Amino acid sequence: MNKLKILNDPIYGFITIPNSLIFDLIQHKYFQRLRRITQMGMSYLVYPGAHHTRFHHAIGCVHLMQQTVNVLRFKGVEISDKEETGLYVAILLHDIGHGPFSHAMEHSIVNNVSHEAISLLFMERLNEEFNGSLTLAIQIFKGEYSRKFMYQLISGQFDMDRADYLKRDSFYTGVAEGNINSERLITMLNVVKDELVIEEKGIYSVEKFIIARRLMYWQVYLHKTGLVAEQLLIRVLKRAKELFDLGHKLEASSALVYFMENKISTSNFSTETLQVFSQLDDFDIISAMKQWQFHDDFVLSNLCEMIINRNLLKIKIKNKKIKNNSLIKYTNKIIERYNISRAEAGYFVFTGSISNQAYQLDTDHINILHKSGKIEDIVKASDQLNLKALSKPVTKYYICFPKLNK
Repeated sequence: MNKLKILNDPIYGFITIPNSLIFDLIQHKYFQRLRRITQMGMSYLVYPGAHHTRFHHAIGCVHLMQQTVNVLRFKGVEISDKEETGLYVAILLHDIGHGPFSHAMEHSIVNNVSHEAISLLFMERLNEEFNGSLTLAIQIFKGEYSRKFMYQLISGQFDMDRADYLKRDSFYTGVAEGNINSERLITMLNVVKDELVIEEKGIYSVEKFIIARRLMYWQVYLHKTGLVAEQLLIRVLKRAKELFDLGHKLEASSALVYFMENKISTSNFSTETLQVFSQLDDFDIISAMKQWQFHDDFVLSNLCEMIINRNLLKIKIKNKKIKNNSLIKYTNKIIERYNISRAEAGYFVFTGSISNQAYQLDTDHINILHKSGKIEDIVKASDQLNLKALSKPVTKYYICFPKLNK
């Protein structure tokens, strides 16, 4: 087979697959599953165009990593062919562990097992299949390789993951505020003392990148309608699990039934579990909800109908914590209206919080390299006073409740 394929991407134009290992990994069924995992969870209920997948995103990340390797080599940074392939594999597979609807179901299908942990399990399994050719990529992914900047390119405050998803999500949602100049930022990259830096002339592009992140979180990722839809989805799975535990049989795919019937955590996430997880995608959840909306259980049927028909709960977002009186008031109303228990009413009336921190000062920094050779954090290097404010987390509080007509 011709493995030097070219893909046409709406963001970057033509993308070339760099080598046969990357091609074979893309062809693998584990990676092909990402075509059936939406990148932005339930955001399409707000932005109709947001139907792009984790598959799109991962390919875009590899493209940006190719550009990065070329830029750094041009500037005299030594990157061997083996390291180059390791970077491509690590960024290609960084999201392979995402479950259905991406972040929305991270702790619903399994108990406190992050998508990063599942990505690592997939990579280790693929490493066995590919005769150890992913070993270096796994070291880079885990931050165990000796060259720190390589890990920063996979998982840092300016990494290829963020460089792609901001630009891609902005494009597919039509939210122009998130559109960053990732190509210019990559052109400004360099490495000093094994750490990633951005040259001084790229400072304004970095400022734009941080501000774009903040705006995308408030306008898109934490949009109140998307937020309430994701919360409903989490509660659908929670209720379904409860019903399974009580002995009810719900119609669902065999992969979904496996995770409904078994309590899966880090300690018992076996090879068999990984195999079943690899068969699970958005379609399992959608088809299950289409069935469950007609179930006898009041809670499950109503939650599913709300998502399927986009007839969601009402949501109010406040700057201060929600008072308990409000929660009790709405809970009592729904108990009275539908004659259900307080526990059942809790599926429809609940509170929570959301937080947005565009730049984290206490973790990996975005460092600016001045012409003098001095290196300093973007917050100190920038004359944009807002950046310091953007490094502080902003927390908001929400309450969700049904739309009860008088």
